[in-house]
Amino acid sequence: MAVNFACGFAALCCLALWSFTGTSGATYVPPPHSTMKPGSPVPMDTDNPGVRKAARFGVYRYNNSSNDLFLFKESQINKAMVQIVRGLKYMLHVEIGRTVCEKREHSSLDSCHFQRKKTLQQMLRCYFEVWITPWLHKAYVPVARCH
Repeated sequence: MAVNFACGFAALCCLALWSFTGTSGATYVPPPHSTMKPGSPVPMDTDNPGVRKAARFGVYRYNNSSNDLFLFKESQINKAMVQIVRGLKYMLHVEIGRTVCEKREHSSLDSCHFQRKKTLQQMLRCYFEVWITPWLHKAYVPVARCH
């Protein structure tokens, strides 16, 4: 039952996040005479709305798989790449930090502040791969590695 609840909660979070933010905004048009090959990963601005949304999906995946009492959220996106393959595949290097929000509260991450107590502060460096299929309104996070 706990697994079903966690999966349902993850799906609900992702669905709410997707419906709130709309499409990814990650369209990239190569400059004329570009040597870039179709399907190759392309660097993206870390402030791009699609990149930020993909990072949030990665954080939701991390939160749903961790045993931590508190939720984490992204504090900084260090590097972002996107590849167009049956949707958008984001490859992200993200720093995430422990918030003051407990998991059982099911708080919106936007309203969660980072821990202020020195003993509870924790920052992790993560690599997320996030596949977004905008026309199906689906997001999948096959890779979420944090240390």
